[in-house]
Amino acid sequence: MRRIGTDPDALETFYREHLPAVQRFVARRVDDPHTAADLVADTFLAAIGAASRFDPSSGSARGWIFGIARHTVLMEHRQRARRARAVDRAGGRRELQPDAIENATARIDAEQEARGLYRRLEALTPGPRAVFELVVLDQLSVAEAAAVLHIRPGAARVRLHRAQKALGLHTGSTTSLEANGRPSR
Repeated sequence: MRRIGTDPDALETFYREHLPAVQRFVARRVDDPHTAADLVADTFLAAIGAASRFDPSSGSARGWIFGIARHTVLMEHRQRARRARAVDRAGGRRELQPDAIENATARIDAEQEARGLYRRLEALTPGPRAVFELVVLDQLSVAEAAAVLHIRPGAARVRLHRAQKALGLHTGSTTSLEANGRPSR
């Protein structure tokens, strides 16, 4: 992992392994293909910059990249107005190629139902919501979600249970929703 910041082969392997999951993660949280492409790129750029600080004892590489992606998306939401001013000063954004727009649009369309679930999740407090998103929607283990959020696995399990109960979902399993955001029966 630490080599992805200095070894192009290690970076390529890491990128290819985690790109689809990061794209799905971002597509569930934004609805603009340009923004989604930017956030995915920002996530991997941040991972390259932080690779030397990766600590395998604090969690998996998958959990680590999801933590970076989560932070990147949160920063985007917090800094939307500031980013718009920066884009204006820089002369606009680079246009995507038509096939890149089609691919990003398809990913965003595929996650439309999940975005509907996110609207329901807005009623939850931040702690249970974050655990629910990471475990159920992004399919991290409870331990990986706990590592991403810097909490204990037991606390993550409690938060997940509270979220599922608040949403009226079956709580006998940590995967009570299918990947597309629909409750499984």
